[in-house]
Amino acid sequence: MRIASVNVNGIRAAYKRGMQQWLDGRGVDILCLQEVRAPDAVVRSLLGENWHIHHAEAEAKGRAGVLIASRQEPVAVRTGIGDSYFDTAGRWVEMDLEIRGSALTVVSAYVHSGEVGTQKQDDKYRFLDALGERLAALRDGAGHAVVLGDLNVGHTQRDIRNWKGNVKKAGFLPEERAYFDRFLSDGSGFVDVARSLAGDVDGPYTWWSWRGQAFDNDTGWRIDYQLATQDLAARAVSADVDRAPSWDTRFSDHAPLVVDYRI
Repeated sequence: MRIASVNVNGIRAAYKRGMQQWLDGRGVDILCLQEVRAPDAVVRSLLGENWHIHHAEAEAKGRAGVLIASRQEPVAVRTGIGDSYFDTAGRWVEMDLEIRGSALTVVSAYVHSGEVGTQKQDDKYRFLDALGERLAALRDGAGHAVVLGDLNVGHTQRDIRNWKGNVKKAGFLPEERAYFDRFLSDGSGFVDVARSLAGDVDGPYTWWSWRGQAFDNDTGWRIDYQLATQDLAARAVSADVDRAPSWDTRFSDHAPLVVDYRI
């Protein structure tokens, strides 16, 4: 089973830059997108009829938006992380599937980027609080679960090329990273699949600024994740970051994170 996640930075722009060509050749079974930033009718026309789609638009036009698209018909879908404050934010959707007799919950999540000393950072911490509660509930559920998406935090020094210059900036604050210490602790029940398979290496990064030479120099951040329950993580056989061959062939400032699971 192949599950892919990518922040498309606007699905209409991504399709103009070649996202369809990437998707056509990737054999994806479940696709999770963040920052969709388009009306539902537009999203469905772009993805086509061969997907079962659960899409949450943000109330603020042109902002956020998350979706899950599955080749298989879902058993159930849900919108929202459990805190009504975020119900119209377009940042959390869930889909329940039955895969060869096993229950699977898939989540597409888009955590706030944040900004130190502002309401944006307060909202980010509130969302991360809700994320911790939802992870615990998913862990204690009857089946497998995987949370995918742009979680907008680099967990360790291995996850940001220029970590020393970012310790006081949103995305690499000690307070933010402490959340991930808890999310991925031994007792949490969740595993950072890409890190588990890559080992103790720098990256592989999933986001690079459009500006300057960040992409060409691989000055990136690893902020896109697949967090899987332990039994599902043990079934992961490969994790790939589909980094474009060149700056001008990217369809987003994020690269897709693609994981194969043997179920």
